[in-house]
Amino acid sequence: MNNRPRGVTVVGWLFIAVGVFSLAFHLKDVRWRTYFRSEDAWFVVIPLLAVAAGIFTLRRHNWARWLAVLWMGAHVAISFYDSWQAVVIHAALFLLIAYALFDREARAYFRNAEEAGS
Repeated sequence: MNNRPRGVTVVGWLFIAVGVFSLAFHLKDVRWRTYFRSEDAWFVVIPLLAVAAGIFTLRRHNWARWLAVLWMGAHVAISFYDSWQAVVIHAALFLLIAYALFDREARAYFRNAEEAGS
C-alpha cells in the first residue's frame, strides 16, 4: 500500500495547522513581555511538537503517529483543569484521531513503510 489513507492525511495536516496557529497565537503574547519566563518555552515547544507530528506522519514515520496521539492525550488530561465540555471535546477528538491513525488501513500503511525501510 503506497497511497496514504485519507484519515492519515487529514490528521497530519490538522496537526500542522493547529501547531502553526497555536505558535502564532502564543508568540504574540510572549513577544510583548519585557522578559522571557521559563514557562513561556512551553508555548513554543508544544506547538512545534504538533507540527512535527503532522509533518512526519505525512512522511510515513510510525513514531509520529504515536506522538500525535500522545499530544492529543495530554490535551485531554489538561482539559480536566478547564471544564467538562473541554474534556468531552478533547476526548472526542482524541478518539477520532486515534481511529484515523490506527485503523486497519493506517496500520498497513505504516507497517509497509517500516518493511520498506522508509
